[in-house]
Amino acid sequence: MITPLILVGVAAGVALAAVMTLLFGVYTIGPTERGVLTTFGRAQRLNGTVASDADLAPLLTPEELPRYNFPLIHVVKPGGPYFKWPWQRLYRIDMTIQTTDIAWDPEIQQSVIESVTKDNLTISLNGQIRWRPCERNLYAYLFGVARPRAHVVGYFISVLRDRIATFHSQGADAAVDGISINDLRKNLSVINQFMEASCKKTAARYGIELEAALITTIDPPGDVDDALASINTTQNQVAAAISQSRADADQKLTMAEQAVQIARNMADADAAPILELGRTLAAMHAQGGQAALDSYLRNAMLPLREKASQTVFSSSTP
Repeated sequence: MITPLILVGVAAGVALAAVMTLLFGVYTIGPTERGVLTTFGRAQRLNGTVASDADLAPLLTPEELPRYNFPLIHVVKPGGPYFKWPWQRLYRIDMTIQTTDIAWDPEIQQSVIESVTKDNLTISLNGQIRWRPCERNLYAYLFGVARPRAHVVGYFISVLRDRIATFHSQGADAAVDGISINDLRKNLSVINQFMEASCKKTAARYGIELEAALITTIDPPGDVDDALASINTTQNQVAAAISQSRADADQKLTMAEQAVQIARNMADADAAPILELGRTLAAMHAQGGQAALDSYLRNAMLPLREKASQTVFSSSTP
């Protein structure tokens, strides 16, 4: 026989369950968040996988597709209020861009990472990566790997070490430097661009989109750094001496060209009256013959005779 006390207890239990469901079953998603609901531990699937996604599939090679072919899942957009049952679990994902130091490791404490260059020099690297979860592949971010941030940092470091070990500068600098640490320091922007392009596939592998790679410091061991500083100083001195020599040579060449031009102009100035006189005499000969030339010569000699202290006449008899 059901007593009134039992009925009251059942009613109170039902009411409490209803209140708890309303209190903890209603939720909202913030503007910088995304939500994923699981029912008894299983997320709601969509029709399709990473292999069929037009944005993610091209990032993977044919060998990688079977390994990272995660399902596409339903994502709860910002807004609300939404409702979930007690047997459902809500995962909130912060979609803002986050920054992680490349030396970060969940298992060990370190301030830099080490890498080996092409000339077997062990260097220390530091910098940051900027990343955010990939909304198209939140299954990989939540369930594919245990620590997606650690995975993406480890993947970034492995690609970076391979790039450091094989890096060589292009163009004339490669023949001048000969020290790979100098090449690396001068081409930090090139290395960062290469890392950003090479790590795009992390969106399909780990559900993390790499926004930017910022390698900030590349340091060799202390004794090597002193030697490199001496080498750089010597190279700068040689480059300055070469530049000064080229400037002096260019200046002397310009002065020589100007001197030749001045001499040519003076010669032209000296030759111009003579050439003009020749043309005049030729015209006189053409118009008046020898008599005109003799008359010209006689008139031209008069000023000279006036200045001469004595005049010598010569005559010839037949």
